[in-house]
Amino acid sequence: MKTYGYIRVSSTDQNEDRQLIAMNEMNIPQHQIFMDKQSGKDFERPAYKRLVKKLNSGDLLYVLSIDRLGRNYEEIQNQWRVLTKDKGVDIVVLDMPLLDTRLHKDLMGTFISDLVLQILSFVAQSERDSIKKRQAEGIAAAKAKGKHMGRPVKTMPDNFGILVKQWEKKQIPLSKVLEQCGGICEATFYNRLSAWRSHNRKL
Repeated sequence: MKTYGYIRVSSTDQNEDRQLIAMNEMNIPQHQIFMDKQSGKDFERPAYKRLVKKLNSGDLLYVLSIDRLGRNYEEIQNQWRVLTKDKGVDIVVLDMPLLDTRLHKDLMGTFISDLVLQILSFVAQSERDSIKKRQAEGIAAAKAKGKHMGRPVKTMPDNFGILVKQWEKKQIPLSKVLEQCGGICEATFYNRLSAWRSHNRKL
């Protein structure tokens, strides 16, 4: 029997220390701890896929909480069945002692574990849906206030017209123009150039 740990954080800027500490307390070898840094909306995660390939019947898998395994209600249920029934792996959810497949192998114990799993996976998806809703509401509110979402738009320098004329006369290279415009890319330059020429034609 081998012991594995699985860690997931939603993005590269989230901290996985709490989960790592929990795995270290279980004395799981570092090379048997798998970590993904992406959303739990599905199980298309590289580290998780590598983990599943390594798991064999009788192995033990630790996760800190059910939402670290995933946040999609149906897919959590399906993956749980794949791991426990198809592959014969035991799973321990550290912050929910009832979700320890090594215990209560009788009918009543299985029923209670399945019930707890359904409730927690439902809560995990509900939290994900709430997060998405709050994000959408925040974006809508920001747009309503006229705030620009995404990358800040770079404004062209006051001497943009002069730079364009110098470039057209081949007095300065395009690379110099891009640098003087705040390091914009060529595509952005040509878009701004088109807008600038259109504006000047109307004057």
